[in-house]
Amino acid sequence: MEWIDMHCDTLWCLAEYRKKGTAASDSLYRNHLCVDVERLGKAGCAAQFFACFVNAGDHPGEEDPKTRTGRRWDGAYRDVLGMLRLAREEEKRMAGADSGVRCVLTVEEGGVLNGEISRLDVLYRMGVRLLTLTWNYENCIGSPNSRDRTVMERGLRGFGIEAVSRMNDLGIIIDVSHLSDGGFRDCIRYSRYPVAASHSNARSLCAHPRNLSDEMLRALGEQGGVAGLNFYAAFLRETKSPSGAWASPDDIAEHAAWMVRKAGEDAVAFGTDFDGFEREALPEGIRGVQDMERVADALRRKGITARQIDKIASGNVKRLIHDVWKK
Repeated sequence: MEWIDMHCDTLWCLAEYRKKGTAASDSLYRNHLCVDVERLGKAGCAAQFFACFVNAGDHPGEEDPKTRTGRRWDGAYRDVLGMLRLAREEEKRMAGADSGVRCVLTVEEGGVLNGEISRLDVLYRMGVRLLTLTWNYENCIGSPNSRDRTVMERGLRGFGIEAVSRMNDLGIIIDVSHLSDGGFRDCIRYSRYPVAASHSNARSLCAHPRNLSDEMLRALGEQGGVAGLNFYAAFLRETKSPSGAWASPDDIAEHAAWMVRKAGEDAVAFGTDFDGFEREALPEGIRGVQDMERVADALRRKGITARQIDKIASGNVKRLIHDVWKK
C-alpha cells in the first residue's frame, strides 16, 4: 500500500530533545519514535507531513484580549522558525539516502502569525505547505474546538478571513483540525480552494469536539476537502474495546467507513497524529509507521473496496495537493 500521512508531531519531539540535550542519536532519518524516514520508506510511504507544533501556553507574555496578539505569540513564532531550520539541517543529513519519501512541512498553531500577514509569506518561503489555524487557544485567527457551545460557535476573526485569502494566494493548505465549528463553517465559506481537517475523525462515532459532525463531513466533501483519520484512541472511541484496549485498527476502519458514507470516498485520508500523544493511546498492534499495513487490513475487513483504500491511502491527498499547491 502506497500511503500519505497528513499529520505527525515527530519534528516537534526532535526539537524538544535538542532543547533538553537528550536522545542525541535520534534523527529524522532514524529514531525511537513512531515515525522516521527510514521506516517510512520501507513501509511504502509516499509523503509524510511533519508538523511544527507549538504550545503558546509555554510562552509567557501579555496578550491583547480583543485581537489575541502579543509577545507570547512571538515566542511561539521563534519556536516554529527553529523547527523549520532543524528540518533543513535534517534534510542535509539525509542527503544521499534515497528513501523515496517526500517530507512536507506544516505549522500547527496559526497564532504564530500574531496578526502579521507577511509571516505567511515567510513560512511559505521556508517550505510550509499546510497551516493548522488553531490549536487549543484562541488566537488572532479564531477559536479552537471546545465543549463550551458559545466558544464552539465563534467564527473566524477579521484577520482570520484575511489569512485564509492569503493562504489561498500562496498555495498553503488550510487545516481546520482543532478549529471551532463556527470557524470551520467560515473556512468553507471563504476559502476559494478545498480545505483539510488533517487529523480529525467522526463525531457521531466518538463525541469529542475535536472530531467532525456529519454536517461538517458533508460540507467538507462537497467542497472537495479531505479529513485525515486520527489514530489517537480518545478520538476513536469513548470506552475501551472488548479486548480491554483503548482502541484497535478496526475502530479506525469504522471511522473510515462512516466518513466515506457522509463525506464521500474522495474526502477521507490518513492523519495519524503519530508522536503527538503517548504510545499507550495508540490502537492495539499499532506502534509506528511500520504497522500501517495492519490498518489497511482492517479497512479490507470492514468491506472498504480496493479503490476506496487507494484513495484513502494516498489518492485523495494527491488530488488536494494538485488543487491547492501552486507548484
